[in-house]
This record gives sequence, structure tokens and C-alpha cells, in this order.
Amino acid sequence: MVSLPQIRIPATYMRGGTSKGVFFRLQDLPEAAQSPGPARDALLMRVIGSPDPYGKQIDGMGAATSSTSKTVIVSRSSRPGHDVDYLFGQVAIDQPFVDWSGNCGNLSAAVGPFAISAGLIDPARIPREGVATVRIWQANIGKTIVSHVPIVDGMVKETGDFELDGVTFPAAEIMLEFMDPAAEEEGGGGAMFPTGNLVDDLEVPGVGTLQATMINAGIPTIFVNADVIGYTGTELQEAINGDPKALAMFETIRAYGAVRMGLIQNVDEAARRQHTPKVAFVAPPASYTASSGKPVRAEDIDLLVRALSMGKLHHAMMGTAAVAIGTAAAIPGTLVNLAAGGGNRQAVRFGHPSGTLRVGAEAEQVDGEWVVKKAIMSRSARILMEGWVRVPGDWNPVA
Repeated sequence: MVSLPQIRIPATYMRGGTSKGVFFRLQDLPEAAQSPGPARDALLMRVIGSPDPYGKQIDGMGAATSSTSKTVIVSRSSRPGHDVDYLFGQVAIDQPFVDWSGNCGNLSAAVGPFAISAGLIDPARIPREGVATVRIWQANIGKTIVSHVPIVDGMVKETGDFELDGVTFPAAEIMLEFMDPAAEEEGGGGAMFPTGNLVDDLEVPGVGTLQATMINAGIPTIFVNADVIGYTGTELQEAINGDPKALAMFETIRAYGAVRMGLIQNVDEAARRQHTPKVAFVAPPASYTASSGKPVRAEDIDLLVRALSMGKLHHAMMGTAAVAIGTAAAIPGTLVNLAAGGGNRQAVRFGHPSGTLRVGAEAEQVDGEWVVKKAIMSRSARILMEGWVRVPGDWNPVA
């Protein structure tokens, strides 16, 4: 067997919100991986350490959870009104594929700081002190994200006192504006509610007929009521991730919901589209103890939400799902809005397994259709390591 030396690729390992991922400048990738296709997927899987039948990603940069099996590619944008193009790849842990079907709202918080630190932003647009506005084109879903990055002494401010439940240490606050967040998904027609209804009866074999709000905003998401599937909305990860029957039920709901949303043609396709749609369950406010031991009081939140990502209950809340929550909450009559007490609202604070999160959105009806101009939330980001990531020289099986 011929032994090939490893190659090294400039990379930055970053935390964004409650996720971590490996960030690349497009220009730094091997030429074969600079364009979409099998070579790029093979490289990113090898970087992260997938597919791993042991489910640990020991031989890569991943940490064997949906929140940490992530990659990002950033490049200067040629699109008017934008600074950078941002492409997100969710790497499957035990299967050989990269899912490009949606965005990561948490890592979106790290794109602006990365772009500035990587020299992808015109230095003239970076203030000596204050806030740099980075205009991001999210290439997976074709949407604009405006990132407001704090700057001190001409450099990205990473430390601060902003606390984000699900992240142990405080950091600097980064405000994100998700512009026109209704996702334009293939087959979904670009409609915020692809079925045309705020609430549908979703028939799920082996589960029953469930009321569901299916929305394309931030990321395609299927919301159901917690009580009809046997939950309270106060559950932590162990209550669901250790229950194979529960995980199978949620995946069945996700698959049949994806068909109703027009994202796939039949339920068998769901296995190759793990990143989208998400499935979440909602409930009215109730007190509980978060995974950190922090008490969450019912009077301090508007509703409870638990969401699954890549087949497991998320330890906090996906950023894009938070956009979907804020958007749905702003539209009277959705299950999310009703769980929050109904009526008109421009922001909600919801309880998730790690604590709470506030997200805002403004909705209005235009020609009988609901539209949301933007959703707003705050996250934080930090560079954890920078330098080179190494992969074996035989990384490209299609060469």
C-alpha cells in the first residue's frame, strides 16, 4: 500500500452560539474541493472524522453531536450589497454524506467575526471602535443575514459579559438580523406555510393524526403540541435521547411532515436529508430545572420548546429553529403562538433544555399572505483554535 503524506489546510475552529465548527476560506481549500461535489464532501467528512460506525468521530475534528459536526466555507461575495458568501455543511456522524439543505443559525454568529479576522472584509469598513456591519449571503437557502460585530482597537471583540444559556462562559454579544427569513426550499415554492395553512392535520402512521404548524422560516420546521405525544415540554436530553422508540417516533413525524411540506417526494428520502426539516414540540409555560441546574420559572418565559436535530433532542436550541419559533409566534393562530398565549406579539422568550432564549420577529399580512421582514436575536462567537487542519493525502476517493 502506498503511503501518502498528510496535507494541511488553513482552518479556524470556532464556537458560534451553542455550536462549534471548522471554518475555511474557499480559496484555501484544495482545488478539487473548491467546487460543490463528491470531492468537497469527501474532504469535509475526513476533516470532521466521518463516517464513523463507532459514532465518536475520534479521528477528526467533530465531537459526535449534531452541534459539533459542522463545517463552514466563506468567500468574498460578488453579490451586490453583500460582503461574503457563507455555505454551511452539516456532516453526518455515522453515514457518508454532508447535508447542504439548510443553514446553521448558531454558526451564523461566527461568520462575521471569521470574515473580519480572515481578511475577507474591506479594512475601510472596520471601525477602530464600535460595531462592524457584515452583510452575509447565506448560500444554502439564498437569504441575507446582517451581523453586527463589536470591534475594539480595530479587532473583533470576543470577550464580554453577554450570557447565552447553553454556553458556559460569557462573551461579547453579536446581534443577528435574518432578513426575509421565510426559506425558499426546493419544492416548497418559497411559501412561509407550504401547505397554505397555519395548522394542519398531519397523519403519521403508528403515531396518529397530529395538529402541526409547518413553517419555512430560518429553517423548515414542524411544530406539534407536547401533550398529544406524551410530553410536557420540560424534558431534558436524557428523557428522549435514551429512548429509541421516542426517537423513531420523532423521525417518523419528521419524514411525513417533510413530504407534506414538499421538501421530499416520499418518506424514504428523509434518511438522506437529516438536517431539514426540524421537528419541535411546544407547550405553555411551566417551571423546570435546566440541564445546568439553573431554575427556569414559568413567569419568566412565554412558552416551552424542545427541538430535535439530526435525530436527537438538541441540548439547547438551534439558531435557525429559534428564527422559526420567533416567526411562528408572531403569527396569530399557529401552535407556537397559541402555546405562548395567542394574540399579537413581536418577541417571545422561550424555555429550552439549557435555559431560555429571546427572539423577535415582526409579521404582517400582504395580499392575504403572512410575511416577516426580519427576525432578530443575539448570540456570541469565539475563535477556539486557528492554524491548519491535516487530512491524509488519500482524502479524495474520486481523484
